[in-house]
Amino acid sequence: MKSNQEVLASLVPDLRLAGRTAIVTGSSSGIGEAIARVLAASGATVVVTGRDAQRIDAVVASITAAGGTALGVPSDLAGGYDGLRRFAEAATEALGGRVDILVNNAGVYPVGPTSMLADADLDAVLATNIRAPHVLVAALAPAMAERGEGAIVNIGSWMSRVGIPFGAAYTASKAAIEQMTRTWAAEYGPRGVNVNTVAPGATATPGNAAEADQVDAMTAATVAGAPVRPVDIAFAVRFLVSDEARYAHGTVLDIDGGIANTRLT
Repeated sequence: MKSNQEVLASLVPDLRLAGRTAIVTGSSSGIGEAIARVLAASGATVVVTGRDAQRIDAVVASITAAGGTALGVPSDLAGGYDGLRRFAEAATEALGGRVDILVNNAGVYPVGPTSMLADADLDAVLATNIRAPHVLVAALAPAMAERGEGAIVNIGSWMSRVGIPFGAAYTASKAAIEQMTRTWAAEYGPRGVNVNTVAPGATATPGNAAEADQVDAMTAATVAGAPVRPVDIAFAVRFLVSDEARYAHGTVLDIDGGIANTRLT
């Protein structure tokens, strides 16, 4: 099987998202970077965002070198409400005043024992994983609904529906985003906005590179037998924001190698 980087380097450009604009939060590395690059390869103009300007520039450069269009707009999604709204305004302005696609990917994932979770880490989970998507949807979805079209994809997790002995705050935040997906689908879907979730399994990213052996062990007994690649999540997101998924509303698409729904022994 090809590596994540090999697949991203060999993307074949197409026009299924031509003329559309997209914001992908947390897109300066990992899953978000893969999503940004895949959407751009299909013709979307993408805002790449994160806290590290150098990493943002590197992703924008990789998209541009492949013939796509991307713009860098820095953000701190754990900041205050006003900062989130300013980011939404800046990203919208950078995209020419129109946002067709919002991917709420950014997240933090402290997964230690409950008694050892620092207050600051709990605040960061609530701010980044729940507050930021809520504020961004509130800022951007009404304009989509007014136009009668748009797509929002939230990145969840296989852990949101499975009891595990660690990471209560993180798993609860992902359960929250899945429920917000269903609510937003009911709220905005009748006016043309598709809202859905992609739920990754254990995924190999730069953020968990130090725990690569642990991720390998978690996935060894799954149907896929290996960690999810960020590009696998990106392909699912691309489907959900495309015209092919017009009848997908409030769904949770598991891209997890079978970790949540199957057992081999």
